[in-house]
Amino acid sequence: MNNVLELRKGESLRITLDPVSRMDLIKYSGASLDFNPIHTIDDEAKKAGLPGIIAHGMWTMGNLSKLFTPYYERGFIQDYQIRFSGMVFLNDVITLKADLEDKTEEYLDFNVRALNQKEKEVIKGKVRFSIY
Repeated sequence: MNNVLELRKGESLRITLDPVSRMDLIKYSGASLDFNPIHTIDDEAKKAGLPGIIAHGMWTMGNLSKLFTPYYERGFIQDYQIRFSGMVFLNDVITLKADLEDKTEEYLDFNVRALNQKEKEVIKGKVRFSIY
């Protein structure tokens, strides 16, 4: 899709990310200043009762904005509402989806989701993309 404004209700934007790597999470820890060791150190994650390190929720949420990056010449994300519904682990392959729910001359409203390779939803929410 070259122009997000050409989308019709029910159509979608979709991106599949590379598998989550330890380096992704180390870099995000530095960028966000969130150094909780459950995101980078296996033993610490296991001490916390997790099967392994987990991605920062905000790392996953931030990646959802990649769906709209190609369209910033047409508009911008005005509102972003997210609910975390699952954990993201190392090597998970996350697919990001935005389904157009409503469209006016001023904005596009999307239902957004992030799904892991097992099609389990890890994030869901809404994005309002305002048109310039």
